[in-house]
Amino acid sequence: MKTAIFGGTFNPVHIGHLILAEEVLRQTNYDRVLFVPVNIPPHKAIDDPGPKMRLLMLSKAVSCYAFFEVNDCEIRRSGVSYSIETIRYLVKTRIVESRPGFIIGDDQAEEFATWHEPKAIADETQIIVLHRKYRDELALDFPHVYVRNGLFPISSTDIRARVAEHAAWETMVPPEVRTMIKAEKLYGFNANK
Repeated sequence: MKTAIFGGTFNPVHIGHLILAEEVLRQTNYDRVLFVPVNIPPHKAIDDPGPKMRLLMLSKAVSCYAFFEVNDCEIRRSGVSYSIETIRYLVKTRIVESRPGFIIGDDQAEEFATWHEPKAIADETQIIVLHRKYRDELALDFPHVYVRNGLFPISSTDIRARVAEHAAWETMVPPEVRTMIKAEKLYGFNANK
């Protein structure tokens, strides 16, 4: 089964993530998307409810999709999460085939040269680029394929801010995630406001 790896903080996972993963399957020759939530990202600080809570939200959000799976290898490994280590682990343990797909947004593609071992990532995967920031395709210095997707005005950062500010956010996340945010009072949720 051909697999495309989709890593990220998923803080929280939202409908845009799921739609983009569906577009990867629709427009490429991959059979499944493997979501891999980061433990500690190397490029940004995150303010979150913790990796285990993010993992639980993600697992619940994708549970009804036949071709989506979640792997917690980065959280189990602990420490800073580097994509190349994850790719090599998933290939070595035969969770994915050799040279899997590797999904990144065009916002991440701009900074790809600063990643840990970017050449190895490009050599050991097929990089699949999604439109997250730009409508046009970027001229990138590494082999890749683009998915033709629309831009979504949804981000995890915006959702967290909206929850804390008691602004509209509920339709931006899957129902299972919405329930967890409310039940666990994540991101400053307060039912009394």
